[in-house]
Amino acid sequence: MSGPLEGIRVVELGALGPAPFCAMVLSDLGAEVLRVERPGKVAAAETIAVDDGLAAFDVLSRGRLSVGIDLKHPDGAALLRRLASEADVLIEGFRPGVAERLGLGPDELRAASPRLVYGRMTGWGRTGPMADEPGHDLNYLAVAGVLAHVGRVGQPPTPPLNLVADFGGGGMLLALGICAALVERSVSGEGQVVDAAMVDGAALLMAPLFGAWASGFWSDERGTNLLDSGAPFYDSYECSDGGWLSVGAIEPQFYAALLEGLGLAGDDTLPDQNDTGRWPELRERIAAAIATRTRDEWAEHFAGRGACVAPVLTMGEAVVHPHNVERGTFVEVAGAVQPAPAPRFSRTPAAVERAPRRAAADTDEGLMAWGVGPEEVERLRAAGAIG
Repeated sequence: MSGPLEGIRVVELGALGPAPFCAMVLSDLGAEVLRVERPGKVAAAETIAVDDGLAAFDVLSRGRLSVGIDLKHPDGAALLRRLASEADVLIEGFRPGVAERLGLGPDELRAASPRLVYGRMTGWGRTGPMADEPGHDLNYLAVAGVLAHVGRVGQPPTPPLNLVADFGGGGMLLALGICAALVERSVSGEGQVVDAAMVDGAALLMAPLFGAWASGFWSDERGTNLLDSGAPFYDSYECSDGGWLSVGAIEPQFYAALLEGLGLAGDDTLPDQNDTGRWPELRERIAAAIATRTRDEWAEHFAGRGACVAPVLTMGEAVVHPHNVERGTFVEVAGAVQPAPAPRFSRTPAAVERAPRRAAADTDEGLMAWGVGPEEVERLRAAGAIG
């Protein structure tokens, strides 16, 4: 192991999306993470051939061993409690109340190990009238006041992938909370519960825009503002080859460089940058200029001009872009290209220590690494408590 979290041991109860992302981040940063899969997940995984290589593309599962434990089996639940007592952190992303019904809630586990940091991931949170409702990233964005502001004027709200609630406001914020709790524990000697709700995290990411809205600077009308495709100098434009060019020339010096690069500098007929009433006209002029060359021609043309202009790349193009290649922004693990761990550390570099594994592929190895002897492993398997 390497990274700033080396020596920290984490038990992750297998879930979807944001909780595995949190565990992946902690693992990238050097924590020893043991992933516990439920029998249903194990059974589903067994339908995939061992040698077909598909497990390698489950990037969220990288960096840790996977064990199969039936948490509804008394011996399985007892085993999980034992593992938690050896851990610094436990992560769970169940629906509210499920962990408690299994006897694996924070009260039970922290009573046995007060130093345990218990990380919880939910969509709506554990209180409030929607706490028990199902939901996905898009729903949390809708209620948090995010989704209404993503999209173009006159068009429906646009799903921004599932990056904002699931991974930014969910998994990443839970990872931050766990790290903060570990720092506090180094002072107090006691762990605590870190309760991360995606609806809360998505709202938090909107903090500057809520400030702009409260001041009257930001309009509720989607697609009419500075950063939501309303401003013609902060948008993407189609090039002659069908590729796209991103333009983010907000500040005057960048805007001046943009006009210079487009051949529009000194044109007295061009609307003023901040004349919002003439933004549609300005957009047409910029679009017409950009449509005269290919995306890559524009990328080469604007290189070094300081205009905040960059080509819009697909995932396949991003991994071979010279800037990303030189920085090592992407890595290849077991044949699967994926984002490298981030951020960078000067003394304790983060790294991907293991390729993703099939669910429960490491039950014996993982349990033994956490102090469960081979005879006990065999007993638990014979009892049906482990997969």
